[in-house]
Amino acid sequence: MNNQEIVQKLWNECNVLRDDGVSYQDYITELTYILFLKMSKEQGQEDDIPEKYHWDNLVSKEGLELKNFYRQLLLDLGNPEIVKSERINAIYANASTAIDEPANLEKIIKDIDELDWFSAREEGLGDLYEGLMEKNASEVKSGAGQYFTPRVLINMMVKMTKPEIGDRCNDPAAGTFGFMVAADQYLKDQTDDYSTLSPDQYDFQVEDAFSGMELVPNTHRLAIMNEYLHRMDGRLDQGDSLSANGKWMKGFDVVLTNPPFGTKKGGERATRDDLTYETSNKQLNFLQIIYNSLKSDGKARAAVVVPDNVLFADGVGEKIRQDLLNKCNLHTILRLPTGIFYAQGVQTNVLFFTRGESDKDNTKETWIYDMRHQMRSFGKRNPLNNKDFEDFEKLFCVDDRAQRKETWDKEKNPNGRWRKFTIDEILKRPNTSLDISWMNDEEEHDDRSLNEILSEMNEKSKAISDAIAELNKALEGIDDSED
Repeated sequence: MNNQEIVQKLWNECNVLRDDGVSYQDYITELTYILFLKMSKEQGQEDDIPEKYHWDNLVSKEGLELKNFYRQLLLDLGNPEIVKSERINAIYANASTAIDEPANLEKIIKDIDELDWFSAREEGLGDLYEGLMEKNASEVKSGAGQYFTPRVLINMMVKMTKPEIGDRCNDPAAGTFGFMVAADQYLKDQTDDYSTLSPDQYDFQVEDAFSGMELVPNTHRLAIMNEYLHRMDGRLDQGDSLSANGKWMKGFDVVLTNPPFGTKKGGERATRDDLTYETSNKQLNFLQIIYNSLKSDGKARAAVVVPDNVLFADGVGEKIRQDLLNKCNLHTILRLPTGIFYAQGVQTNVLFFTRGESDKDNTKETWIYDMRHQMRSFGKRNPLNNKDFEDFEKLFCVDDRAQRKETWDKEKNPNGRWRKFTIDEILKRPNTSLDISWMNDEEEHDDRSLNEILSEMNEKSKAISDAIAELNKALEGIDDSED
């Protein structure tokens, strides 16, 4: 049994809990509590867990005894006076169970115990857990897509920024820690799982190379678990990067991230006092802390997912863009297609930039690659894949500007995807806008089969129906409260 099959079996357990009122998000959290104990046994790492809460003791319990034992287990493992491991405390912080029926809890624990864990270890427990989170994110009803970036996009961003051994890497909006896990794997692949490193280099990679911060407690819980299963032990705080708690994030060689979109509740501004420009716009604040967190050595680099409005927002948005263009070499913008995130209609880009040695005139030219126009339709049934990025990656890695120029000649290829804009051309644009598009949709065509088109239409129809049902449910709740 491979990891994909194990993930599907684990996910099918959710059906057991539907009648118990357990949501998708509650289920993935519940699985994290249980899987941590099982995976700690599989990896021979139960020393920090009180013996009475080892996996074998949990799986030996039944019925009401199991339910009461499990509830006490959750309380004790989250209590730093009982368990001295910060990681275990973080995973079980304020933990409680949403499973009320003892038979359901017993079934899930016993089913997990009977899975093919030898195969799971061979393929990697971290990969299994990430597969489970990806499954959760792909379910429209789970709402998890807000913090899950498609793995192929993450891998592409890592590959293009090329982390090196000894680099300090960071994600200030860590989500489930996917970017840092991917960067760690990228380097492990190049060093035979770090076996070619010196002891000091190895310790640095495990303990100091990768760090991050995540605001949402439940998401932070998943991130800690993900980090643990990939045998990483870097700093991963729970808190707000836009507050004073995030000021430790400085002096990085690489930043990879997909920050949250929108504004702070109530229009509040970020409480950090080291931001040059004040705004309630989250993504503009994150952009500032990202480029300011890079070393000023001409080598530190970042790849950041941003929504379209970061490219054209006026007022303080324009000032932040100009600050970015001055302090960094914004050498590439990738305009991503719609439909690759689970929030339909969100239009995004990836900014690739390198921090300069000075704070002035670092951007000379910016190359823009348009993946948005004349692309196939993306969605749950037609996800982004590695092949979609092949052309962009090939052009991104071409250092010879003359060779690059051949791919975007305005006369020969007016509707090509790849084009260069000088800093003078950018500064002459209204609001210093980087929202530049030259491709048109006249030649667009849909080469999908009729079944694929109908499948997507049914998928969108179901998503609309689910949204209406949720809205009606919420409205009923309002009516009940008014009574």
